[in-house]
Amino acid sequence: MRKRTRNLVLTSVTSVALAAAGLAGVSLATTANAAVALNNSDVTANLWEWNFDSVAAACTNQLGPAGYGAVQVAPPQESVTLASSSDGTHPWWEVYQPVSYNISGRLGSQAKFTSMVTACHNAGVRVYVDAVINHMAGSNNTVTTGYGGSTFSATGYSYPAVPYSYSDFHHPNDGYCSDDDGVIDDYGNSAEVQNCELVSLADLKSQDSTVRTKIAGYLNKLIDWGVDGFRVDAAKHMAAADLSAIKSQLHSTTAEGKTPYFAQEVIPGGSGDTAPSAYTGVGDLLGFSYAYGLKTQFANGTLSNLSGIPSWSLDASSALTAAMVTNHDLERNGSTLRYQDGSTYTLANYFLLAYPYGKPFLYDGFAFSTSATGASPPADSNGYVTDTSCSNGAWQCSTQSTGIKGMVGWRNATQSVTTVSNWTNTASNVIGFSRGSLGWFGVNRSGSASTATYTTGLANGTYCDRITGGATTSGCAGTSITVSGGTASVTIPANGAVAIDVSAKSGAGSTTSPTASASATSSPSASASATTSPSASVTPTSTTGTVQATFNVYASTTSGTGVYVVGSNAALGGWDTSKAVALSATGYPIWTGTVAVPSSSGFEYKYIKKDSSGNVTWESNANRAVTTGTSAVTFNNSFGVANASATAVTFNETATTATGTNVYLVGSIAALGGWNTADAIPLSSAGYPAWSKAVVVPQSTAFEYKYLKKDASGNVTWESGSNRSYTTGTATSYTISDTWK
Repeated sequence: MRKRTRNLVLTSVTSVALAAAGLAGVSLATTANAAVALNNSDVTANLWEWNFDSVAAACTNQLGPAGYGAVQVAPPQESVTLASSSDGTHPWWEVYQPVSYNISGRLGSQAKFTSMVTACHNAGVRVYVDAVINHMAGSNNTVTTGYGGSTFSATGYSYPAVPYSYSDFHHPNDGYCSDDDGVIDDYGNSAEVQNCELVSLADLKSQDSTVRTKIAGYLNKLIDWGVDGFRVDAAKHMAAADLSAIKSQLHSTTAEGKTPYFAQEVIPGGSGDTAPSAYTGVGDLLGFSYAYGLKTQFANGTLSNLSGIPSWSLDASSALTAAMVTNHDLERNGSTLRYQDGSTYTLANYFLLAYPYGKPFLYDGFAFSTSATGASPPADSNGYVTDTSCSNGAWQCSTQSTGIKGMVGWRNATQSVTTVSNWTNTASNVIGFSRGSLGWFGVNRSGSASTATYTTGLANGTYCDRITGGATTSGCAGTSITVSGGTASVTIPANGAVAIDVSAKSGAGSTTSPTASASATSSPSASASATTSPSASVTPTSTTGTVQATFNVYASTTSGTGVYVVGSNAALGGWDTSKAVALSATGYPIWTGTVAVPSSSGFEYKYIKKDSSGNVTWESNANRAVTTGTSAVTFNNSFGVANASATAVTFNETATTATGTNVYLVGSIAALGGWNTADAIPLSSAGYPAWSKAVVVPQSTAFEYKYLKKDASGNVTWESGSNRSYTTGTATSYTISDTWK
């Protein structure tokens, strides 16, 4: 639990202390999900405290197309609403203090929840719910209402919306909790751990058949709405026999007719009834020890030690582990890597997907300050969580990044091989290994690029790096790697990785192109607010194959607005803005996406912005006209700057940084952020200490610019001295080399 001061061996996770379960005794309506085909993947995106609308959008636009098998959502039930607390207004841990099992909490309504489940299933993604079933809202609360208007009495142990009353809870010296104050004091005493209150949270008497039935009723309601499994919060504070009895009452899932998946939060340590091994008969365990081990090796740069993972002191076997790099509790108490660790954190997540241990749970929460770890997620004044934006730095969105999605594709392509071969320690901080003959992965945890020859296990051919190419299995979007005689010379970038597999190989793409949109009508006007669809489009001239087209566009946006590409062929929506391809803001203000478009074809395209209400803003320049060949192509653009009047300027800046700090470029013109540091352009550290980025700016234009550094908390440090200046001409490209001053 948050700010817990007791023995952390058993309770180092905040949600252990602050979670609860759902509503019982309701009618159970089934949903028509049985015909939906779900992705064959063991990878879960844990979108912690994202609201239901945002989860639905992520499933549809990102997770499903990338091949994720499941999404985990935060506790959906009605919780206490705290206008003030020791952690400020509406702290994140509210959702772990339920007051009813109604779906009417700060993440959205019942209708939005069921709509989210349907959207995720339609995208091929299962839905797992964080189930808080150990307790109800704390007995020390002075408020009496929840988000949905349900009333309760914490001191009287009365939660009429369930209903629960005094006799449904454990109390001091009641034959179960042999403790005078009724609160866990001795974490070596299993009876106390499982039957007394965890930091004053009203502890349900899970031995009681009536309580078990109400808990099972809540979970069954969710199952019958399409939920496929559960992350069981504070599982260590319930006896395994009680969890097993509850699980035995659960329905089969509607989409697959299976027993719901269980991933239990059981902190390492303890013995007997509280040892992790006591719970493996119920379901999987969250991989705490694995996460701790990954931090040790990646933080120290001792990746060669990762070959000994099977000998680590793990909590459960691979088949029974929900593996992770971090979660919402662990990133806050600093016991694991977290997003503030920058490339080290990213590399650990790549490894999590590459190594065949456990079922990977990839975590995305919201940005937080290490001095205010209990603060609310982005929310309105009433505590309702606002839509996730991956462009403003308020949310973590690594699950939508090109590299992570590429590694999801890599894992899916290699999942039938459950062992590692051809392990190579190029250095203590540079390793490579293969998954049989299906894929090879290498990672470099150093500040310099590393080139070496590796035995890949792969057949001869040209393969496409997943880290730079993403999840596509059509054509070759990433850096090409040639395997000859089973080996390959591979350059792994500084603090980077390379991953190749049999499903992303040059020449292995689709053999049929999307249907051409030959009937496109009128082109957008020059007005930035045009809403008409374009005309006079160039239609594809070939229907014999596809190539990967990567679209990169600089576009500054406000919160809730996304950037899309739309064009004259079917792959780009046939000028239908409702079918425009959403771009990722992971590298904001550069928006990126890769689309399989017809090869050897001409087409036109344009970028648009859509706000949260669906209003469309077209860029003001003329349609962009291009022609593809038979190889992958990349289009670098700037929103509103026509191709004909644009030039690419590559900015190279030599600058040393601390871990978690990155270098950005900002300048006086719109294409360089207009001096707005929020829209500064992130430079690549691939050649560290040289930071570089090619930026599209207008031709024959004078501008000023400057470099700045941002740390993990968003603090900005400008380089010293006066503004730098530059003037472009009419050439197609320019290069600028600078040194931090």
